Amino acid sequence: MQIISLKTNANGLQAQTEIDGQRQGTELDLPFDRQASLATNLKPLAKLCGAETAAIVVENPLHYEASDTIVEAAGQRFDLGLQLMDMLNVPVLSRSALNQAGLHGAVVRKQNYASWHLDYFGMSRGKRNLGQEAMLTVGNGFIGLRGAYVESHADDNNYPGMYVAGVYNQTTTPVAGRDVTNEDLVNMPNAQYLSFSLDDGPTFAADQQSVRDVYRSLDLRTGQLTTSMVVQLADGRQMRVRSFKAADMQQWHRFAIRYELTPLNFSGELTVHAGIDGSVINGNVDRYQQFDQHHLDQLTFSADGNLGLVRGQTRTSHVQFAIGTKLTQTGSDLRHVVENQIGSDRLDQLVHLDAQQGVPYTFEKSVAVYTSLETPTQPLVDMVRRDLMRCSYNVAFSHSADYFRNVWAECDIKIDGDMNSQKLTRVNMFHIMVSSHALGSGKIDASLGARGLHGEAYRGHVFWDEMFILPFLSTHYPRLVREMLKYRYRRLPAARKAAKADGKRGAMFPWQSGMYGDEQAQLVHLNPITQQWDPDNSHLQRHVSLAVAYNVWYYCHVTGDQQFMEDYGLEVLLATAQFWLSMCAQDDDGTYHIRGVMGPDEFHEAYPGSDKLGLDDNAYTNIMVAWLFKILKQEIKVAKPLTVSQLDDKLGIGGSDFKKMVAVAQHLSLPMQDGIIGQFAGYFDLDRINLSHYKKQYGDVSRLDRILKAEGRTPDSYQVAKQADALMAFFILSRRDVSGIIKQLGYDFKPTDVAKNIKFYLERTTHGSTLSRVVYAALCARNGDEKTAWRLFQEALASDYIDIQGGTTAEGIHLGVMAATLTIETRVFGGFDPRGDRVTLRPMLPKQWQKLSFKQRVRGVGYQVTVTPGEVEIRTDHDVAVMMGGKEIDLIAGARKVLPILY
Repeated sequence: MQIISLKTNANGLQAQTEIDGQRQGTELDLPFDRQASLATNLKPLAKLCGAETAAIVVENPLHYEASDTIVEAAGQRFDLGLQLMDMLNVPVLSRSALNQAGLHGAVVRKQNYASWHLDYFGMSRGKRNLGQEAMLTVGNGFIGLRGAYVESHADDNNYPGMYVAGVYNQTTTPVAGRDVTNEDLVNMPNAQYLSFSLDDGPTFAADQQSVRDVYRSLDLRTGQLTTSMVVQLADGRQMRVRSFKAADMQQWHRFAIRYELTPLNFSGELTVHAGIDGSVINGNVDRYQQFDQHHLDQLTFSADGNLGLVRGQTRTSHVQFAIGTKLTQTGSDLRHVVENQIGSDRLDQLVHLDAQQGVPYTFEKSVAVYTSLETPTQPLVDMVRRDLMRCSYNVAFSHSADYFRNVWAECDIKIDGDMNSQKLTRVNMFHIMVSSHALGSGKIDASLGARGLHGEAYRGHVFWDEMFILPFLSTHYPRLVREMLKYRYRRLPAARKAAKADGKRGAMFPWQSGMYGDEQAQLVHLNPITQQWDPDNSHLQRHVSLAVAYNVWYYCHVTGDQQFMEDYGLEVLLATAQFWLSMCAQDDDGTYHIRGVMGPDEFHEAYPGSDKLGLDDNAYTNIMVAWLFKILKQEIKVAKPLTVSQLDDKLGIGGSDFKKMVAVAQHLSLPMQDGIIGQFAGYFDLDRINLSHYKKQYGDVSRLDRILKAEGRTPDSYQVAKQADALMAFFILSRRDVSGIIKQLGYDFKPTDVAKNIKFYLERTTHGSTLSRVVYAALCARNGDEKTAWRLFQEALASDYIDIQGGTTAEGIHLGVMAATLTIETRVFGGFDPRGDRVTLRPMLPKQWQKLSFKQRVRGVGYQVTVTPGEVEIRTDHDVAVMMGGKEIDLIAGARKVLPILY
């Protein structure tokens, strides 16, 4: 087997190829350019590392407990293993690990570790560190804790945010001559804070000047975040600092931190600082800073021995909250030792002790959080105190580890032959559960925000991203999805009010939803290039109502939960259909049109030179409206007559409405030209734009709209798209269903036209939204373009990990794309499609993978699927029939069925 041996020196690296232990050729010198990035300096190794390379071996790493591949070269200290595994997707080992376990054993061990851990070495700054904080977030669906250093306060490099699901607040700020009201997911008081000081010196703050080394590791198997650092103070004293953080996945009002301090080269007075900082604001997103970001009010701090407490409420939404902390030390009783310092906006708790060199001192901080939203009838302070008496780090960690053990047993997607894809798949799945778990309790009136509980971008609002997240959750955690859909159901009155205010019937769900379900999309948007406030008309994306309807149908279809459809879902479908009926206008020729809307492509808000907002006959919207009317007819047939009658009376829907639905579903206008679906009416009249020209000039053109506006032009004038729009329906519906709808509308659409459309729109799309890549990855894969599909899938899979948008991960992860990559893996690569009357199998395993395994539960049947090159193995826990290659395949419960892949 071939390996590449690496040695570091003062100038860079030396590389040597080995085959079966025998060195091949001469050593290759790889000097570092000290002015270049580490990635640039390591790039030449890609030429040495081929498909036959089993591992890269580091000959002279530094001695570290956290990692055995940390090196020092050309004046830099870095984890060579982390860097190279990300770049080359090959295990990186130390020579000692190889000698101890043998090549095979060491490779397996490293692959296993790498696929279960998200690690960062060294102190980063600015957006890079803020993005790492988002990626290291721990939480339980009620609380989200950014993975900041516990010693940090908010500044340019650190942001220790804490968010509670459903807690929003509105503020009003005068901007550009108007009062602008924004609703934000509130950054709650920082209860994570822990630090230390020596003698009478300053309190330690995590910064590059004093931190010699730091390693952060998120264990995906248990949900524990570990931070290990060596601190060297100005006077030469050194301290080893380790912190462990876990959110309780069972008692979801709680989290805990373990803090361990070890003096390495001194003895002396050590003071531990714990606190609750109430001076926090929502400061995570730079472009929001001109708005009022102060959301907390009436803060009251108190302390009782080692217990700390802050009570308060949000300024305008008046959500009351109580946050309590308990500080303990292993082997000591701190109840009468803690020095409490209470200020107007913070509580500080100090513990003084005489520390001895080499002795570790371990403290724990347990935290409980309650609000009046999920706990409306009980005294919040009493609930906090009760929880603190029962909380400890061991309990929180044990509950987290138990929960994730079950998650991986039921939901894990296993990939052989691709270490990085395996890791990032689990990272994405982890963050879905961190953002959602507690919602399944039914006690939290919230849904999943597009950025999870990880940051403040999009102000924590709920978008159409739910549509990309629910497919994964529906086949694993249907109760959780049920509660997310009930969040929308409870906001039907607000959606009806919005429709009525717009002169329409039925329910018009908002593009951005928060606490109440009213429209929270901004009216103005800051262009970071021009620093000018531009109008923001994204609220015209009425298609979000179609996403809500689709989510209801998908959940009920996949789970078989007909009771939910009867109790909640059918009303949502009918109210949404009623709205779209009122949006349809008929011309003299009998054709129906939907005017004044926006599609998913936010580059186009209006026609060039027009004062009228919105576009006519957005193709995605019209196709989905026709789908809605078709699916509603089917659901009414199977619903109880009494339910339908009661809803007809409640909503004021009559027979004429149902007749009009049939007519619209057959005569709704769809822009078409030579087999190409026009994104909207008039799209083909717009000018082409030379994307390659802009790429040469600007590099990143994902937000070409901002570039064009900075040039005094508008994207409304050009055939260019931010993301998938005209072809979106082909992602959420089957190709057969979309083609059938197009033909039902009276248009000729050949099977070969799909490829023409994909090519047409790929040439015009900048992928300014991460969701665009998953859509086109799926379309290209099904169209046989494996190379493009793989590239787009890989970009989507790693989009937050490598921060593909240049800083946006700092403001929160992109939950929609994270979940959508899992759908690509199971539905496209695994070929498991539950959208039809029967599960359909059509696997197409990427050549980069050796095996793909996963589980799904569809309409009460559990499936285990394993795909290898050329065949698929499937087991079920019930007798059931599936479709494959147009044929019906009978499966016997518990029996193993192996089927050849013939296409």
